[in-house]
Amino acid sequence: MIAIIQNRMTDIIQVMGHSQSEKTRNHDRIVEIASRRIRELGTDGPGVADVMREAGLTHGGFYKHFGSREELVAEAARRSYADAERAAQAVLDGADDPLRAFAEWYLSESHRDDPGSGCPVVALGGEIPRARAEVRDAYTEQVRRYLHHLEESLGAGADTSTLSTLVGALLLARAVSDEQLSARILRDAREAVVSKRSGI
Repeated sequence: MIAIIQNRMTDIIQVMGHSQSEKTRNHDRIVEIASRRIRELGTDGPGVADVMREAGLTHGGFYKHFGSREELVAEAARRSYADAERAAQAVLDGADDPLRAFAEWYLSESHRDDPGSGCPVVALGGEIPRARAEVRDAYTEQVRRYLHHLEESLGAGADTSTLSTLVGALLLARAVSDEQLSARILRDAREAVVSKRSGI
């Protein structure tokens, strides 16, 4: 009898562990999708029903994971900053010329053309002033991390104008309808950022 009870308890624990693991995977999938969507459409863009459908889940299941849509947006924003930091670090690690590597990655046509996996500082910049404090705080921390990377590359020459050049150029390059002008904006900004180090 004791062995039967122990076996049943083991089965229950395994089922509970599987359910929790599945819930964690589903939660991560929802946040991943929302993170991409807010970079593509803005924080007002992704609807709960759309995100849940893309995740292969029911609309009603949303509240097993989040208390509100705003909670999802805040977590998705944090995920987007973490993604951006990992991408930046991957570019910088082992680069012979970190500043050039960073500028060429950030101001590339591939980055311009893929806002869903790109920099949230650009994608969300226009909306952040109206966002909740925790979203603004996370945004601010990502700006500081970018500034830190630039300071390591530029030393005493680093200032916020370098980051402003990067962010502003990517924003303009995405916004204009003229492909040649867009490419020129990216090229000129890359040259401006790299030349700042040498004082040209």
